[in-house]
Amino acid sequence: MISMGSLFGRQSAPLLGIDISSSSVKLVELGRDKAGSLVLERCAIELLERGWITDGNVEKFDEVADALRRLIKKSGAKTKNVALALPPSAVITKRITLPGGMTEQELEIQVESEANQYIPFSLDEVSLDFCVVGPSKTAADDVEVLIAASRREKVQDRQGLAEAAGLKAVVIDIESHAARMAAGRLIQALPNQGVDAVVALFEIGALTTSMQVLSNDEALYDRDQAFGGAQLTQLIMRQYGFSMEEAESKKRSGELPEDYQSAVLHLFVDSMAQEIGRALQFFFTSTPHNRVDHILLAGGSAPLPGLTEAVTQHTGFVCNTVNPFDGMEIGNAVRMQKMAREAPTYLTSCGLAMRRFLQ
Repeated sequence: MISMGSLFGRQSAPLLGIDISSSSVKLVELGRDKAGSLVLERCAIELLERGWITDGNVEKFDEVADALRRLIKKSGAKTKNVALALPPSAVITKRITLPGGMTEQELEIQVESEANQYIPFSLDEVSLDFCVVGPSKTAADDVEVLIAASRREKVQDRQGLAEAAGLKAVVIDIESHAARMAAGRLIQALPNQGVDAVVALFEIGALTTSMQVLSNDEALYDRDQAFGGAQLTQLIMRQYGFSMEEAESKKRSGELPEDYQSAVLHLFVDSMAQEIGRALQFFFTSTPHNRVDHILLAGGSAPLPGLTEAVTQHTGFVCNTVNPFDGMEIGNAVRMQKMAREAPTYLTSCGLAMRRFLQ
């Protein structure tokens, strides 16, 4: 049985974007003002303990559900409909070409037929969805269709978390697609509205750094590296003899010894710049490209002092930290200083919240 509307569902009613990562759950709610401009209504973050979420899998369901309830309470959100996301590793995606002019029902039948070729398990075990991307670039009367499929239990895990927190998951997206949607607004603010620009987007998570190279709303390349903010925590532990909890807490609060920047932070920033340079080299050797126009950094470690400068120096390309709320009105419920400090961590949750406005 095909399960439609689960991976690319669209919603115009109020909607919360909630990003569940290995280290935290993040919430964003967007609205529009009378002029049609986006408004950041609220944003909030709740930390998770290591091991509660591993490789996108929910290992400690009750603990994560409790964290989600605390997040909703902290944010003050009244909206029950939520958009959640699965990691790319949990979703199989495939672009196919189909004849144009088909009805939704005809497309659905054709997609189900085609999906059998690409999905290595029974369609009874998957949530399957599709969306028409646009006209085919190779055949005038055909359309490009993106198929997405995930094991049903993966989708049900996310839906179950939402239900345990008194919410309803109306959209299950893919994390990389949500991040790309939020980054798309920022790319449009580049010179010439970002047309033909090649942009390398790095999301620095606790354990993994995800890279996507984007151009004209398309992903040219993606790659994950096992390197992230947790390495900084480990360096702090080794340097000062703190426990992991102490190191993580002091890293977030900034209550670290005077020699922290010279003895620890500089080393981590240099390592991160090298990892980003190495990832770009993989992109250059795997594709016809030999340069990027911009590097954008998102995630919890993105605002670290000196990181954008180190990346620019190491790679030779312009590097900036992402603020997904750039150009938005800011609602009264948002604490400006806190939001500005944490903004780069909200890229994926912002993209999920933007699903509200997809028609």
